Amino acid sequence: MLDFIVDILSEPSVLVGLVALIGLILQRKSITDCITGTVKTIMGFLVLSGGAALVQGALGHFGNMFEYGFGMTGIVPNNEAIVSVALNDLGRETALIMALGMVVNILIARFTKMKYIFLTGHHSLYMACMLAAILFAGGIKGTAAIVIGALLLGFIMAAMPAMIQPFMKKLTGSDDVAFGHFGTFGYVVSALVGKVVGKNSKSTEEINFPQGLTFLRDTSVAISLTMLVLFLVVAIAAGPEYVAEISGGQNFLVFSLIQAITFAGGVYVILAGVRLILAEIVPAFRGIAMKLVPNAKPALDCPVVFPYAPNAVLIGFLSSFVGGIVGLFILLALGAPAILPGVVPHFFCGATAGVFGNTTGGRRGAIIGAFVHGLLITFLPALLMPVLGNLGFAGSTFSDADFGVFGILIGKILTLFQ
Repeated sequence: MLDFIVDILSEPSVLVGLVALIGLILQRKSITDCITGTVKTIMGFLVLSGGAALVQGALGHFGNMFEYGFGMTGIVPNNEAIVSVALNDLGRETALIMALGMVVNILIARFTKMKYIFLTGHHSLYMACMLAAILFAGGIKGTAAIVIGALLLGFIMAAMPAMIQPFMKKLTGSDDVAFGHFGTFGYVVSALVGKVVGKNSKSTEEINFPQGLTFLRDTSVAISLTMLVLFLVVAIAAGPEYVAEISGGQNFLVFSLIQAITFAGGVYVILAGVRLILAEIVPAFRGIAMKLVPNAKPALDCPVVFPYAPNAVLIGFLSSFVGGIVGLFILLALGAPAILPGVVPHFFCGATAGVFGNTTGGRRGAIIGAFVHGLLITFLPALLMPVLGNLGFAGSTFSDADFGVFGILIGKILTLFQ
């Protein structure tokens, strides 16, 4: 039964589908409307997940070639990797913290001004897992850890969307949808940097290409060609033999081309999934907003912002990745743990940082804001590792900014009571 609950709560498509169904039922919609809205909401998330899987597959090859070609070894921040290790010992605590944390989130939305319901289920699972690990390392176990963890999780799930909502409202032009992803500190920093550096800077979406390069106005083509250049660089650095080894004998030029276009195709599918979700979840959520939590807003995963500035998505990824490389060399110079730039967090989080940087500071905001974000998600994981106790030696660490900020803060507070 516990495994079933964990599966439901950690599967974003089912979780958001249930929210849509509850919203439609509360509006007394017909059975046909309830089924259609629920199925389409789940389908939208599955489409989004399919696109994300394509992107992650291509980025996995890119990361392997980068590490091999440039001879870099170290710790790659990856939420999924460290959670899979932690759940072996902390599965029960994680599940209960997550389930009770979602109840706390709803109560906070109902009785405070933070009217946000956090719907990114897998991130709730990751944060619950990190809280369980830090509380355990700090000597808090059993019921106390579950209660404290749930209260912290529920607060974080409400507070993070509230923090970024002014920038979200500016980006989308409405107050209907909120943002729910635990990289929010990094995105707020990027938006604030954009405010400082971006005066009179044009939007990334206003880039004027010369007449002979009008094909670059097509976002999918522009992403494909940019990624092709990057794949060729790392493929040449890794060497044809290594590329043949990971590609099943494919020529490195052909492999680079296919992976670059696969990446662009994944982004295209993600955008389609986001549009499908928004078309269903926003009307369905009105039922919850009207009945259970008046004026509540659904807080959705980071790809929800990608359609608003597709050029900033690519610019943000590249700038954040460069920031990660610069941050790596700074850590090496300081004798700190080597945090390698994880391509997946730098894409999803860096792209989002680029979008919010562009919202406040145009092209300069997107570039510099995402670069600063790249530094942030390099330094924070290094500082977080000692706080994680035994998990800090797992060869990985949590990647996104909020995990680092809250993990370090809570860990330091716990040391005061030891």
